[in-house]
Amino acid sequence: MITVDQALAFIFDLVSPVETETIPLRTANGRVLRSDVISGRDQPPAPMSAMDGYAARNIEVSEGAAFTVIGEAAAGRPFAGSVGVGQAVRIFTGGVVPPGADRVVIQEDVTRDGDRITLGKKLDTATYVRPAGADFAKGFAFEAPRMLRPVDLGLLATMNTGEVTVTRRPRVAIVSTGDEIRPPGSDLGPGEIPGSNAYAVAALIEDLGAETRILPFCPDQMSALDQAFDLASDADLIVTIGGASVGDHDLVQDAAKDRGLSTSFYKIAMRPGKPLMAGRFEENGAVLIGLPGNPVSSVVCTIVFVLPALRALLGLPAKPAPRLTTTLVAPVAKNGPGSTICVP
Repeated sequence: MITVDQALAFIFDLVSPVETETIPLRTANGRVLRSDVISGRDQPPAPMSAMDGYAARNIEVSEGAAFTVIGEAAAGRPFAGSVGVGQAVRIFTGGVVPPGADRVVIQEDVTRDGDRITLGKKLDTATYVRPAGADFAKGFAFEAPRMLRPVDLGLLATMNTGEVTVTRRPRVAIVSTGDEIRPPGSDLGPGEIPGSNAYAVAALIEDLGAETRILPFCPDQMSALDQAFDLASDADLIVTIGGASVGDHDLVQDAAKDRGLSTSFYKIAMRPGKPLMAGRFEENGAVLIGLPGNPVSSVVCTIVFVLPALRALLGLPAKPAPRLTTTLVAPVAKNGPGSTICVP
């Protein structure tokens, strides 16, 4: 048996990022960015007002000072001229501060009579001007790789990005094996059980953005397994559940080897999860990870091994799942020599 770290190292040697595609920004949430995005603009593109008020020359702003209002600036409608001595421009939040002005006096500090304004006492000392490029400047790099979140899409949109280059969604095929397995909702006969593992494993994988197919449940027959591998021939990753141990009905290894699987390892020093296997099919390069059939084992091994492999397929850094340390509230018996106890 090998250790968990050794098994992960073998798996990372098997996987490499799949190819990229260019997609509209609108559809990029949850996808993995694979190329840096470089901003072609400043944000803000010009000095902008942060408040409603009057744009004036800061050197002239003082208690009781008076100005002539010469125009108006609103968001998307800049004032065409410039501000000179004794002049001010009515401005609204998001409006471009006109040339010559470097201060916005908030409207609460102003009394207006026609085209004349007079500043009050105890003026707010803030300038309320957002400088050009305060958020980011032209040439700013939004770096890959990273999984895009909603806030990232907002930033990319602000950078005027319409399309992004992302990792193609990896194709994952899930093969549940066992004569006793039936689809959930079936009329169960003696000794038959619902095939729950595939649904939990598929959901975990889909949360990382893969295209996942649960193939028809596969009885413990070489011909059935061979047909399942035919159906999974276009997958980047094949995840089998059950049939990877050494019993008379555990046929996954033999069936996979008959299809050209080069096995990297079989069995790890971890419980739950000991009968784990991994390898690569020589013909199409698909990676196979064989999970134990026990429900807890299959979920734990998905978290510890399959999800890190999928992240590597997506072009994210190859690293183990995060490990958390906590204090047990009750003793847990050791499961065997050299074993690691994992809690998902």
